[in-house]
Amino acid sequence: MRSTVDSIKERLDIVEVVSSYLKLEKAGQNFKGKCPFHNEKTPSFFVSPSRQSYYCFGCGAKGDIFSIVEEMEGVDFKGALKTLAERAGVELEYSNRGESKSEKDKFYNALEDATIFFQSELEKNTEALKYLESRGVSKDSIKLWRLGFAPSEWRSIFSHLSAVGYSKEVLLKAGLIKQPQKEEKENPQISGEGTPYDVFRGRIIFPIFDVNSKVIAFSGRALEKDTEPKYLNTPETSLFIKSEVLYGLDKAKDEIRKKNYSVLVEGQLDLVLSHQVGVKNVVASSGTAFTQTHLERLKRLSPRLILAFDGDLAGEKAAEKSSILGLSLGMEVKIAELPEGRDPADLSKKDPEEWKEVLRKSTHSIEFVLNKIIKNEKDDRKLGKAINAKVLPLLTLLESSIERSHFVSLISKKSGLKEEIIWDDLRKSKIPDILQIKNVQQTEDIQEEKKDKVHTRREQIEERLEEISFWKGQVDESTKEFEISQKEEVELKQRLTITILEEERSGLQAELARGPNEIEELVQKIHALSQKIDEEKRKIV
Repeated sequence: MRSTVDSIKERLDIVEVVSSYLKLEKAGQNFKGKCPFHNEKTPSFFVSPSRQSYYCFGCGAKGDIFSIVEEMEGVDFKGALKTLAERAGVELEYSNRGESKSEKDKFYNALEDATIFFQSELEKNTEALKYLESRGVSKDSIKLWRLGFAPSEWRSIFSHLSAVGYSKEVLLKAGLIKQPQKEEKENPQISGEGTPYDVFRGRIIFPIFDVNSKVIAFSGRALEKDTEPKYLNTPETSLFIKSEVLYGLDKAKDEIRKKNYSVLVEGQLDLVLSHQVGVKNVVASSGTAFTQTHLERLKRLSPRLILAFDGDLAGEKAAEKSSILGLSLGMEVKIAELPEGRDPADLSKKDPEEWKEVLRKSTHSIEFVLNKIIKNEKDDRKLGKAINAKVLPLLTLLESSIERSHFVSLISKKSGLKEEIIWDDLRKSKIPDILQIKNVQQTEDIQEEKKDKVHTRREQIEERLEEISFWKGQVDESTKEFEISQKEEVELKQRLTITILEEERSGLQAELARGPNEIEELVQKIHALSQKIDEEKRKIV
């Protein structure tokens, strides 16, 4: 992995990579532009070709080619590695599945050709086009999202792609065809001894894209009412891991970053129609369970999320479950309350302004759950029990004491319960059950990763001072950027002095705890150090 990273860094220049996301202009030996991570009128985001890094004097954002891709694309390091490897022409080893880059390219090509085939079939199918029209999908949206249609024949895509040179193995691994099961071979409709057949038949096709807008899978909606399941996704492949992929993220990521919140809906049509009416920071879970990995991807773009699921009991339960995951990751999670029996697609089609108003009126997930309980439970005793069981566990997920205090006051105000009683029960409350079942190996991996990343306070300050020293040498002394760096450097040096003194004091306190003979001398030294620390702190204030 290390040699691969080095190879990518050797082939790609940071100016070229950053320039693909924002406009840069020459500034001496460096380049500068408006920071993509905060709003600003004057450019304070600098890129250094010599150091192959970037730094923002406004918000302190910093990093290299990998971190800029992670932030801008909303992916983790592996995702950034994959994106940059493709740009650099570096082949990654896929040891977990035994597939090379050339093999994966074949899958991408097969899926792209399948998309073109489905698009051409949609143009021929009046019934499918009428259905999309009846749902309010415009011709521009059909084109933008590359919607298609899979014919009802058992082997249409198999025959088409085989004819243009794709092997059966490639089509199987790409999730386009499937091998008949034992019981299926007796079905007269599946003619051909052991011959694979199409995964998608008689369905409107929604291509699923990765963050680079490459087709990696499909979701098919049955055209006939009696066909089950109503929605069908590509089985998991090396390109398509359901727990990681969000439909529409490739087109929504910039808008999410710009608006600083994302909207999650359940279905593809919900998303397509929402984008169509101008609400473009929307992604969909594509009919699969919403996972922690999905949330982590969204959190990289913005820590704020609105859940806009269908206005029925199932949608309500799904929203509550997803909000627990979001709160556990430190996100601000709101829930949009849709009219009963309506979904985002209905609202977007009939009244786009109502859809936007529903999002504007969304409430914090904790308040949403509380409101539902108060609305449905009229008995005071049962109301208290319901709050204790469903609301207080959510408060345990909040990192901020101020936030917890706010919601305790809100619960008291809305329910009539005394705050001290709520606080007492909150101390006994446990985290929601959904979070208590953890993957042990995953937890160990995270702990190990955190262990590797731990730096002492002193190391962090020294590292930051080194960076500031470098960047001060890159800008003119008369600029605002130099002034900002100078000010931060002075404060950090004062903090470093305090940290060194505190370390020395901690050492003396540890020595004192061991019970030496010179107790009085140690106490005097500790007292003197404490006075020096207080003096240094007053300088900063």
